[in-house]
Amino acid sequence: MHVITPTPAHVVETPNATMTGLAAPSRGSAELSTWTVSMRSGQAGPEHSVTREQVWTITAGALEVTHEGRTRRVSAGQTLVLPPHSLRRIHAPEPFEAIVAMRSDGVVAVPGAEGTRPLPWAQ
Repeated sequence: MHVITPTPAHVVETPNATMTGLAAPSRGSAELSTWTVSMRSGQAGPEHSVTREQVWTITAGALEVTHEGRTRRVSAGQTLVLPPHSLRRIHAPEPFEAIVAMRSDGVVAVPGAEGTRPLPWAQ
């Protein structure tokens, strides 16, 4: 059993969002990674795909996700399931917070960029 307490070392800030790593292989989880995401109003992440399914539970506010050309609003109390290997883009029409879960071996690809990269907060 592992009890994980987030520390400042588990926080990754990008121009688009703040991610706080929770469960991950580096913190005792063998298979899953979980993290929180917060975005300020007007922020948007890049279009990208992830090699593993992701489950986003919105805990405050609302996000808009564009997936395969369709945009949906997901609000606090709702859960979004994004399939692997599909292009998506997250936008914050208002501030939001979410908890995300994914298999720990997922990596990201961005159209036009070479190769893939790990998600540091999920490692």
